[in-house]
Amino acid sequence: MTLVQPGNRAALTELYRRYSTPLLRYFHRMLWKDHEKAQDFVQDLFLKIIQHGESFDVNMSFSTWIYSMAHNMCKNEYRKKAFRDAVHINHGADIVRDRVFEPDASPDFNLNLENALATLDADDKHLFVLRFELDLPMDNIAVMLACPVGTVKSRIFNLKKKLAVQLSELNPLAKTVWK
Repeated sequence: MTLVQPGNRAALTELYRRYSTPLLRYFHRMLWKDHEKAQDFVQDLFLKIIQHGESFDVNMSFSTWIYSMAHNMCKNEYRKKAFRDAVHINHGADIVRDRVFEPDASPDFNLNLENALATLDADDKHLFVLRFELDLPMDNIAVMLACPVGTVKSRIFNLKKKLAVQLSELNPLAKTVWK
């Protein structure tokens, strides 16, 4: 990022190569599985990096910084959607099930997981994506969420518990284990 700040195009291209696909997955999950919206958000995020690159703190992890920006973009979109829904404007963001979580898992499990994830609030969904899809370390997640690592661990434990109970149809023992 220190090379991008003075306008090095090769450095920006390298950042895009490294982060565009994980960011696309993140936005896809967070923005109602709307692939086009996710692509637009990736492009918008990289425009913000170009326009506001000087705001990057070299003492901070780049991935923490970029995912914090991505999270803020999603929160802004949620607010806009809530406003549009409140005034009954059709936002056209249909949920599309075009991606499964685990390619090797059974179709029933994938469908049930997608349904369970759809019921999560935005904060839990964000946490799920950061930890289980992007596989970010707990320390980075704690910085992004501005809370202690212990709180992140606790939230992940509770999130796993919620999902296990919702997925108990496929494993009846899950309910008893997580009570």
